[in-house]
Amino acid sequence: MAGRRQTPLLLLLLLGFWQLIHFPFAAPQSFIGINYGDVADNLPPPSSTARLLKSTTIGKVRLYRTDPAVVSAFAGTGISLLLGAANGDIPSFASSPSAAAAWVAAHLPSTSSPAITGISVGNEVLFSDDASLASQLVPALQNIHDALPPNSSIKVSTVNAMDVLASSDPPSSGAFKPGLATALDPLLAFLSKTGSPFLVNPYPYFAYQSDPRPDTLAFCLFQPNAGRPDAGSGLTYTSMFDAQVDAVRAALDAKGYKDVEVVVAETGWPHAGGADEAGASVENARAFVGNLVSHLRSMVGTPRMPGKSVETYLFAVYDENLKPGKPSEQSFGLFQTTALAEMYPTGLMRNGTAGLAPAPAPALQPASSATVPGKQPQVGFFFTFDHAFF
Repeated sequence: MAGRRQTPLLLLLLLGFWQLIHFPFAAPQSFIGINYGDVADNLPPPSSTARLLKSTTIGKVRLYRTDPAVVSAFAGTGISLLLGAANGDIPSFASSPSAAAAWVAAHLPSTSSPAITGISVGNEVLFSDDASLASQLVPALQNIHDALPPNSSIKVSTVNAMDVLASSDPPSSGAFKPGLATALDPLLAFLSKTGSPFLVNPYPYFAYQSDPRPDTLAFCLFQPNAGRPDAGSGLTYTSMFDAQVDAVRAALDAKGYKDVEVVVAETGWPHAGGADEAGASVENARAFVGNLVSHLRSMVGTPRMPGKSVETYLFAVYDENLKPGKPSEQSFGLFQTTALAEMYPTGLMRNGTAGLAPAPAPALQPASSATVPGKQPQVGFFFTFDHAFF
């Protein structure tokens, strides 16, 4: 009797394992998000974008400028939103609780759909051209927080560049720049008090540009490599992403903020770039995004934070053709604006197809091995290079 009862259970387990291997993920993952930038003049309507992202396993979307029409487009999709307020909003929020309250009233949906998980006030403010914003940041955050409905679960934070770190090599030596303490210490205290995350923008792509060697590329793309030991912790790293995230974790721990969660607000890889932009290619973008998605889904976590995937927002939904700077700046999109199909396979589509409509695959481009003019390769195994997107 026991043997007969076990047989159906065994078959069910084998069937479940077979389905896990042979079928794409169908349910959205709350730890995988994407940035929805709008510095372009060729974007599809928000409703089309919402429909596209609903066909993926992406569970969260980060907005830079919160348009009520965009917010309402995601109602009923099951996708939650991280709302964004611009750097230029900070002075009014800081000086006027009523201005902060007016922004909250105007931008939070009147219904429970879509769900709002957080509000990001400013982007890489501590490195803004306007030095006065740093001292106004926490008062602005506090006023936005105070304007939220009673017992709200919405978290209020700001996005930081990896340049806040003075050290990241090895990750266990992660430490914040002492010169930022006047602005950073109140920020960390606010995040701890309100249970809000430390949002940061790690980009292995820019680390590779600084040191375009094959072993560095493999380390940045989650490809097989010998690993890089951290003598300070006894841990070994096999990806730049994990190393960068753990360096931030170590910096927070060193300041006594083990309770503040690390959330990756941006990371990505350009599928095209100029001749002087090492590694900007379709095949490298496909490897980075696909392997990152697989890494997050594995729930293995990072060496310093095992067993749980760090919440990560990919950059970005579409290419943004009006972005200034080098060609790669306009080439981080995961989806095509016209066909609403993937630029390259990412493993994010629920049905395993390329998107909502058939589209030809982009022509592969050879990876460049050129160095970046004006930048010297960083010494050591780990890097803090990242890039600001305003």
